[in-house]
Amino acid sequence: ARSESPLSPCGRGDLGERGKGSYKSFVHPLNFYNCSLSRYTAKHPARLPPHRVSLRRAAWVNQAMKSTYESMFGPLRWLLYLERVPSWAVLGFSVGLAAVVYLAWPEQDAAAAAGFCLAVVLIDWLSLALLPRTGRSFGPVKPPLISLAVVRAATMVVLGLVAPNHLWVALVVNLAITAVSLYALWVAPFQLGVTYQTLRSPKLDAGAPPLRLLHIGDLHVERISPRERALNRLVKELAPDIIVFSGDFVSLLHPDPDQARDHIRRIIEEWQAPLGVYVIGGSPLVETEAMVASYVEGLDNLRWLRDEMICINTPAGPVYLLGMATTHDRDVDVPRLRALTQVASNPSKDAFRLLLYHSPDLAPEVDELGYDLYLAGHTHGGQVRLPFVGALITSSEFWRTYAMGRYDMQNTTLYVTRGVGMEGASAPRIRLLAPPEIVLWKISGTGRAANGS
Repeated sequence: ARSESPLSPCGRGDLGERGKGSYKSFVHPLNFYNCSLSRYTAKHPARLPPHRVSLRRAAWVNQAMKSTYESMFGPLRWLLYLERVPSWAVLGFSVGLAAVVYLAWPEQDAAAAAGFCLAVVLIDWLSLALLPRTGRSFGPVKPPLISLAVVRAATMVVLGLVAPNHLWVALVVNLAITAVSLYALWVAPFQLGVTYQTLRSPKLDAGAPPLRLLHIGDLHVERISPRERALNRLVKELAPDIIVFSGDFVSLLHPDPDQARDHIRRIIEEWQAPLGVYVIGGSPLVETEAMVASYVEGLDNLRWLRDEMICINTPAGPVYLLGMATTHDRDVDVPRLRALTQVASNPSKDAFRLLLYHSPDLAPEVDELGYDLYLAGHTHGGQVRLPFVGALITSSEFWRTYAMGRYDMQNTTLYVTRGVGMEGASAPRIRLLAPPEIVLWKISGTGRAANGS
């Protein structure tokens, strides 16, 4: 089985085959990279590395990065307090950085270099400050502003030392940083598209119409923005038979839990599908079980799965869906997966089985147990990807092995969605070369009628 089409921003529109037109195709030159990447992965789904040593190496790299992240998590939380720094102090800090830049350049260019550095920092400030005022995104302004100001000043200082007679180089570099910053903040997070995938299975009836299953992941809601409104328009227009959500309803460390809960409920209460809407919780660090309960309580249009397998009767035959909570501890979750799979009430490998789990970190064991489809998220596709390098951070136990997209393993097809929302807390609300997506699966059968059974 292969994916049916690339991301909709690459020319087929939000509704792809339904022909609703282009979704702002190539609104920015960086879209060329997004679309090229999508077309390539559509034709060449990734494969499970042939040797477990690849997984062990990826796990080792991720553990090193995880340890670094955990050691930094406390300071990252404290970065939120930078939002309380008075604006005059931030302005003074920016002027101080400009003064450092002034000292790094020759006298004839020093004033121009310092002035330009201060000007682009003020542009960054305006860009970040307008995001919540225009209802686009609602992250803190000053932590990313200060970080970006330091990066700009450091760049200017280095260029002043290594290319003192080429001020134009510093100007071009900083204008490029500005363009990428504006794109990552204002454009990319709202390029929500539909990725179309197909899967054929001998465990389903060939004479039945394809099952249309919509996978949504990683909402990370702060407030309802144009992205969430576009999401619900797409859900209605696509009219799937089943909707599954693979966790992370809320933004990390949301400052107003009651507001977040209200907006989350307004989003998910609109999801409707004739064969059901099924959701699971995400990372415990982001949302506790009690938080998830408050999001779904009283909503009769969906079902929250907590370590349970259910049978969905479809025209093509029964589909067994296991929805698992995640702890992000393989020593806990792998045995739990095996236990839930092997209980007497669960089906044999002859039945079509689907696993819904927040992260891709159970991939080797899911393939070993013979699940047909495994849907996950959590990685955001890296959220920020570098050209020709890819994601640097995925928060997966296997680092970039399952960063995003489709992986056809021996028995199981895994899909890791880039999700809808973005990382919270003090992180900037940006995406780069990892546009948000929802995934529509067409699952058709080749069995029974085709086999004469």
